[in-house]
Amino acid sequence: MSTTPPPAGLPRPAEVVQADIHALLRQTGGWLWGPTRARYEQLRDEWIAAMREGMTTAA
Repeated sequence: MSTTPPPAGLPRPAEVVQADIHALLRQTGGWLWGPTRARYEQLRDEWIAAMREGMTTAA
């Protein structure tokens, strides 16, 4: 799982972010609280942004 955010202006592909989300869920056994919950929410927001970027690029 990636631990560093991408450089500004260079969003990571949605597939990479999704892999990080899956890794986080595996590491925690699906239990998200405290810092792991915050990391999940950060990854979720990054994934949503990447999906939106992909949709606007495809359009």
